[in-house]
Amino acid sequence: MANAPKVDAALKATFGTSFTDKIAITHYRNGAWEPFTIQPYGPIQLEPSAHVLHYASTCFEGLKAHRHDDGSVHIFRLDRHMQRLHDSAGLLCLPQPDPRFVSEGIKNLIRECVDWVPEQPGALYIRPTLFGTLASIGAAASPSSEACLYILLSPVGDYFETGLKPLKILIDDDRMRTAPHFGSAKTGGNYASALGQIQRAKQKYGVQQVLFAPDGDVQETGAANFLLISDHEILTKKLDNSFLHGVTRDSILELGRDLGYKISEREIGVTEVLEWARYGEAALSGTAAVLAGIGSFVYNDEVILCNNGEIGPNTLKLRQALIDIHGGKSPDNHHWLTRAC
Repeated sequence: MANAPKVDAALKATFGTSFTDKIAITHYRNGAWEPFTIQPYGPIQLEPSAHVLHYASTCFEGLKAHRHDDGSVHIFRLDRHMQRLHDSAGLLCLPQPDPRFVSEGIKNLIRECVDWVPEQPGALYIRPTLFGTLASIGAAASPSSEACLYILLSPVGDYFETGLKPLKILIDDDRMRTAPHFGSAKTGGNYASALGQIQRAKQKYGVQQVLFAPDGDVQETGAANFLLISDHEILTKKLDNSFLHGVTRDSILELGRDLGYKISEREIGVTEVLEWARYGEAALSGTAAVLAGIGSFVYNDEVILCNNGEIGPNTLKLRQALIDIHGGKSPDNHHWLTRAC
């Protein structure tokens, strides 16, 4: 691998802080997307009056490519992520890029940066980012008619570099993560709106995340979907616009069906979560962490252990089943992998 020293350095860096030396970029002008160009990683020129800087017209995706033992590189659930980017753009009234157009841009960039794709358990994290560039501070009530879309690649190691550890989560049954009609958009504003509460919870309770459950309706944490797991069942909130429709969440549910679990998608209350914690498991799902087990909840200033404070065996089994598909160790029966090179 020609870039082995740089890749090794990237894997030792904090997750998501080291990038390949090239990006792909395109602009939407005069009613059409321009072809992607590949250019050196570096600053992007932006007008001070750009729509995104004043009215937060931006969305993004996060997905991964994995190197298999034969040297080939495969992107996990590319089509699903590209459709979600398209949908998020629609919610933000941004020009919607054709999912096939962005998919080709990602594959071409990976081919240019193939030497940056680490061996397993590392991966190449892919971050397409779309934002409004219309140069107008008078467009508070109007969408941006111009946009920029670029693709970043980041070689990453295992999210849990010191090993899997059970998470401690605060349950907040008062505040919302974001506006209930807008939670399904993968936009920075939704993460920003939850950040203050997460930081306060970290400082006061030493938790890693906050599970938002306004009026007792359990939704998701600030950055991941929430699942309850037992030996026989996987339970999670049914899809609605109040939370992000996670691709990893969907993948875990599909694998759970394959493995014989009952899959339940319905409304969940805080009381049920605390009861479940007495005998079952709980986990967070997302692209970066895959599936992270919860060892305890904090609710009304009380710490409630989940699965005796440990990551449960079902959580570990489901996590490994998904990782094995990522790396080509198990058959891709759902056709989730797209070969990039």
